[in-house]
Order: sequence, then C-alpha cells, then structure tokens
Amino acid sequence: MDTAQRDRWLLPEGVEEVLPQEARNLERLRRRLLDLFDVWGYQLVIPPFIDYVESLLTGTGRELDLQTFKLTDQLSGRMLGIRADMTPQVARLDAHHLKREEPTRLCYIGTVLHTVGDHLEKSRSPIQVGAELYGHRGAASDLEIIRLMLELLAQSGVLDVHLDLGNVAIYRELVRQAGLDGDQEAALFDVLQRKAQVELRELLDVYGVQGQLRDMFLQLPDLNGGAELLPRARAVLAGAGAVVADALAELETVWNQLRQRFPSLPIYVDLAELRGYHYQTGMVFAAFVPGCGKEVARGGRYDEIGKIFGRARPATGFSADLKVLARLGAPSAPESDRGAIFAPAGDDPGLWDAIRDLRAEGKTVIEALPGQVGDAAAMGCGLRLEKTAAGWVATPVAR
Repeated sequence: MDTAQRDRWLLPEGVEEVLPQEARNLERLRRRLLDLFDVWGYQLVIPPFIDYVESLLTGTGRELDLQTFKLTDQLSGRMLGIRADMTPQVARLDAHHLKREEPTRLCYIGTVLHTVGDHLEKSRSPIQVGAELYGHRGAASDLEIIRLMLELLAQSGVLDVHLDLGNVAIYRELVRQAGLDGDQEAALFDVLQRKAQVELRELLDVYGVQGQLRDMFLQLPDLNGGAELLPRARAVLAGAGAVVADALAELETVWNQLRQRFPSLPIYVDLAELRGYHYQTGMVFAAFVPGCGKEVARGGRYDEIGKIFGRARPATGFSADLKVLARLGAPSAPESDRGAIFAPAGDDPGLWDAIRDLRAEGKTVIEALPGQVGDAAAMGCGLRLEKTAAGWVATPVAR
C-alpha cells in the first residue's frame, strides 16, 4: 500500500470526526439549548456557511480576517469566505431582512471554520451557538443576555462558573481624549492586554500623553477585582467625563442586578480586559470555569455592527462552542442501547405493522438484514420481536 492510500483516513489538523456516542450527546445538547432559546423568545436563524468576505468581516478586527478561509467565487469573481463567526451574518439578517423597530431576539447554532486553532482549543471547526438581542440600548438588555448565557451553561451541565465583566467604552473614550491614531491605539491596546506596566509608561511618553489622562491610563491595568473595585474605579476615573461615568454606572447596575439574582455567583470586574474590542462598543463579559484556560462563553455590546447593512441598531449578544460545552458539562450516565428492539428479517405483514407501531411510540427498532453477521445481542439490543399466538411481542434477549 503506498503512502497516499495509507494516509487517506487522516484529517486536516484541527478538524475532527464525531463518532456515534459523541454525536448523540452533541445533538441532544443542541436540541436542549434550542428549546431554551425558544422559551426565552429567541428565534432561530440559519446563516449561510459561505458568504462574501466583506459581509463576514463587517465591523470586525484583523484577528477574524486572519481566521477566515478565503476563495474566489467562480460565478461572480468576488472573494468568498467560510464563516469564522456568525455574529456579522446575524446582524445583517436583523438590519437588512427583518427591519423591525421593536427589540428582536435571534439565536443560531452551526459549524464555523478557523484557519488556525486556538492555542488551548486545537479544534478549527467549533460548533458556534449564540444569541443576539437587537434594538435596545442599556443595562437591561445586557443583563438579559448575561442571564441567558448563564442559563445556557447551567443547561449544559457546566458548573462552578465565574463571570468577568468589563466595558470597552472606557478605554475607547480615554483613547479619544488622548487623540491617538489607529496605530498608536493598537499598540497601546496590546500593552494593556498584557498588563505590561513598563511598556505602558514608555508608550505614553512617546505619544505625549500627560497629566491626569496619563495617570488614568497607568492605573487602568490595576482596576480589577470584586465588589470593592467599582468605587475605586469611580475615584480614579473621576475626571474622565460623562462617557466613562455612564459606562461605570452601567457596570454597577449590571453588577447589582446579578448579585440579586445570583447571590453565589463569583463576579470579577476588569477594566483593562478588552476582549472583542475591535467591534464591541460597551459592556463585555465572559464565563470561566476552573481547569479551563480560556472562557467557555463570551459576549458583549456591539452597537455599530449593522451600520454597513443600513441600520446601526443597538445590539448585544454572546456565543460559545457546543463541543466545549459538551466536553465540560457534568457527565450523565452513559446511555445503553439495551432498550433497542431487534426485529427478524421477514415478509410477514404483522411484523411490518409491529415495527411501524413501535417506532411510532418512539421505540428504536433495528431490522435484521438477510444473512447478516451478528445477532440481537451483538447489535446491542436488549429486546427482540418474536411471533406468538397474540402476535409479535418484544421479549428480552438472553445474555
């Protein structure tokens, strides 16, 4: 056998096959989460797997651009991309197709494809599940989305969740006041994400940021913590103006509401945490669990993402990877196929009727194939159909 034949079973790195038991678990979790979205009033949408690149990258940063596989459309000659994130596509549905004035709640679930896997999650083909709320600006819609995210984690069996909160509007406003250009803003963003204080001081010197604004930038990496953080942040950022004051007020409102609803939930605030900064505009949040080195769900506000589609409606949402949720969720007892019923091969109409009736009741019936290898026990069935005077009856399989 040559090498090409021998390696044909191999898959590209970071692309996985899903075997029957895992596929069953994923599908049951998918249905459970779609039912959850439904009872919260979130309507399912199904964006296309492939789309024009400019639509896929609307309002996003360079990171998503690099994560997107691209190819040329043979019909139009335009550049296409395989979606790496469904959020821009869902924003287009709200802005261009639905065109509602009232708040719109949408949800989605489907495979996305990344050019490079995460350094912790090696998969390049996550199953993205998420929800978006359009048409409302303020803490109440952010709070609803965070509550829904927490409920989704609970329904997935993901326990011991810790919640991180932030607000990128604070950093955006400080950058605006400092008069930084795009390259300077990006360099400062990188330093803040690494909380590199020495580099931060050097950059602020190079950019000529002085006085009170400089002090606020220098203290931003240390503005993180629990309940004590918000009063300290108000004091440090007291001179930053109304935009920053409003962002802190919104954080405090969400914090207090979450404390009332989830008194045992650990909540952490970090004002230098800028995940999703390139397209998010306000509140950001992420859920973590012990033993997992990255967030298990994340989201935030992105009020401008629909602008290119004609409507820059307020928007907030979150997403997670169904595969990660299934792996981290509390394990359930393994399901056995012992409830499956083995039916012999045959041309008896009574047998056909019995099989049809059992399946109509939701029972699993596996029909024998003529000359097949393996009996009922080998096929994992705990029952088999046998003909009696009363008709075809399911009886236990001898072990």
